[in-house]
Amino acid sequence: MDSTYRFDAIENDVQARWREARAFEVKRDDRAKFYCLSMFPYPSGKLHMGHVRNYTIGDVISRYQRMCGKNVLQPMGWDAFGLPAENAAIKNGVPPAKWTRENIAAMREQLAQLGFAYDWSREIATCDPSYYRWEQWLFTKLFEKGLVYRKESIVNWDPVDQTVLANEQVVDGRGWRSGAVVEQRAIPQWFARITDYADELLDDLDALEGWPEAVKTMQANWIGRSTGLEIDFEVVGYDNPLTVYTTRPDTLHGATYMAVAADHPLVAAAAEHDAELAAFCEECRKAGTAEASLETREKKGYRLPIEATHPLSGERMPIFAANFVLMGYGTGAVMSVPAHDQRDWEFATAYDLPIVPVIATADGVAPDISAAASTEKGVLINSGDDDGKDFDTAFNDIADRLEGRGIARRKTQYRLRDWGLSRQRYWGAPIPIIHCDDCGAVPVPEADLPVVLPEDVTPEGAGSPLPDMPEFVNTACPQCGKAAKRETDTFDTFMESSWYFARFACPDADSMLDDRADYWLPVDQYIGGIEHAILHLLYARFFQKVMRDEGLTQAGEPFKRLLTQGMVLKDGAKMSKSKGNTVDPQALIETYGADTVRLFSMFAAPPDQSLEWSDAGVEGANRFIKRLWRLVADHVEAGIVAPATSADGDAGELRRKLHETIAKVGDDIGRRTTFNTAIAAVMELCNALGKLDGAKTGMQAVRQEALEAVVKMLAPITPHVCDALWRELGHDNLLLDVAWPQADDSALTRDTLTLVVQVNGKVRAKIDVPAAADRDAVAEIAQAEANVVRFIDGAPIKKTIVVPGKLVNLVV
Repeated sequence: MDSTYRFDAIENDVQARWREARAFEVKRDDRAKFYCLSMFPYPSGKLHMGHVRNYTIGDVISRYQRMCGKNVLQPMGWDAFGLPAENAAIKNGVPPAKWTRENIAAMREQLAQLGFAYDWSREIATCDPSYYRWEQWLFTKLFEKGLVYRKESIVNWDPVDQTVLANEQVVDGRGWRSGAVVEQRAIPQWFARITDYADELLDDLDALEGWPEAVKTMQANWIGRSTGLEIDFEVVGYDNPLTVYTTRPDTLHGATYMAVAADHPLVAAAAEHDAELAAFCEECRKAGTAEASLETREKKGYRLPIEATHPLSGERMPIFAANFVLMGYGTGAVMSVPAHDQRDWEFATAYDLPIVPVIATADGVAPDISAAASTEKGVLINSGDDDGKDFDTAFNDIADRLEGRGIARRKTQYRLRDWGLSRQRYWGAPIPIIHCDDCGAVPVPEADLPVVLPEDVTPEGAGSPLPDMPEFVNTACPQCGKAAKRETDTFDTFMESSWYFARFACPDADSMLDDRADYWLPVDQYIGGIEHAILHLLYARFFQKVMRDEGLTQAGEPFKRLLTQGMVLKDGAKMSKSKGNTVDPQALIETYGADTVRLFSMFAAPPDQSLEWSDAGVEGANRFIKRLWRLVADHVEAGIVAPATSADGDAGELRRKLHETIAKVGDDIGRRTTFNTAIAAVMELCNALGKLDGAKTGMQAVRQEALEAVVKMLAPITPHVCDALWRELGHDNLLLDVAWPQADDSALTRDTLTLVVQVNGKVRAKIDVPAAADRDAVAEIAQAEANVVRFIDGAPIKKTIVVPGKLVNLVV
């Protein structure tokens, strides 16, 4: 055996053996299945350390579960559509399809170098028509059921890029890429009725025991189910009331003004005769609609020439058009209670409006609202006959009175809004709709799917080129045969990422899914960043339920367990090109080898916490692998023997430590997913192996057993070197098919225990006692220890504390 660790030759050789054996291609069989999936990457062309960490976590879990006897599926694919590819293509003057596929080839090669155990026979690229045809097919089915629909919607419109922007892409009122002032524009958009599944999406969170509580809370808050009261406020001189929804009818007595969205019909009517109001509305339209910006921006309003009537007091209330109210949320109107809502307090303070506290603390003390609103629940004050009532009593009494008058209704409402599916960009899956002047919107027949996106196109940046391509747009209506136009909007890329996990189960199926999906789904372990905790996971859960209801699969949830990995930091900041603090994984692989990169990324921090980059840490990981290689080389030179099955004396103590390590590492990887502590335990065992005298009776057999166990335990983390060492230890089979080591209970049994002895809490001695010794015998041995006798110095022992297996504390 070569005593020098040569990672390049080792990794090339081992990967060649895996390829020859087609080691990671899997099919259904009688074993328990385990589906491990990491969120697939956008093909940017180059892996970063975040990719490496995420995918190593998934690979460690996959390899461990395979060694535990499971039938393991770990696939990989590419989230290939989207605006970044389009922007890159515009910048470089190439078609997005060409740019994307070249990047895929480069990243696939990098993933292969890292030795990830992917079943590449299942590879998916979402830009392939063979993939997106099935989401087009599902869309047509949902269209027929009324679960997708088209309506005009207020959107953030970038007039330079000619596209809709998400709220997060609007920065200080300007497009994130173009810098153009964003407009609020009403355009036709396609939506999916995710709100029809709101209750199920919320209630089923309780069954996701393998999900982080923080993620479940984020999802629950996004869905935002609340029980409240819908109240009609009469508008003086108008037939139709102003309807608001509130979860706090207990504060109704404190409502002092009404606020409505700038595009509310009442505002539009008033703006026809008021140029100043019209200018205010235009200013609101140019502001972003992100909730975060609504909360933090300066509260502005314009008083309308109309008033509302308070439903309890009958008093007149001013009505303002306000920049913090949106038509897309609720009714586009709110009753403003400035004493008990911070947003309302800020507006009332700015416009010198009344602020009346109506909720006191439980003991009836009025809150201090001089500097901010008081939002806590309590008992009512300044509320007439409702004074002294608590929240529940006031809620029900006020609701009963207003419902009795026919001007209120109890209602369950959701923060969740229907999912906007359409984007006015080129590089995405075409929406399979044909617009006919006579028949309206008609779904593309199944026989004509997929609607293929033209790929030999280089967009220039001024909107999507599709509307200007007659060969794509012009077609015939499937119903009447007359000339018609194709839909030129493309799908939001969340469409592709919302079901890819299911297609991996049957990527060659001639339907969206086949019965293999029921074998593999749900995913047993899903891994990805916390930044996807809301939208991606929510849409994937929705898609899974829709596919279930279409009879495509039986599972109602897509992911059984979820691990959200921490970020990779350098100098305390997230790695990014803009900060100039990135580390190139390719350079590390070429310098140290894939196993070193994998080992460092798993050892530096628990997977769910941030990892601080350390060059010294990488070098330390490399030194450990070299030390392990030398340990095995020295052992092989001394002679390979049969591994021990029992031992006594010093060899027995080493074997006990070995099996304690096996038990710990199995628990750390399998249950706790704390790979860093598992690695630390193996390192400690290796240190003990490095110190032992192999010439002692039985030691060589125990060392054989220990080294075989070490390479098994490290195999999921550093698979190349471990596979090579497995062969050096006398085995011909692939290590990935070897069973995970099991702790030998007999090896864990101790004849004696070493305990710490304290006198008044300070350590004074260590003693060896029979493992079967009872409390009194342990105390007697402790008191007889020479150093303990010296510190007791004849004083009476007031109390003896025995912690079994750990310590004795004598209190004098």
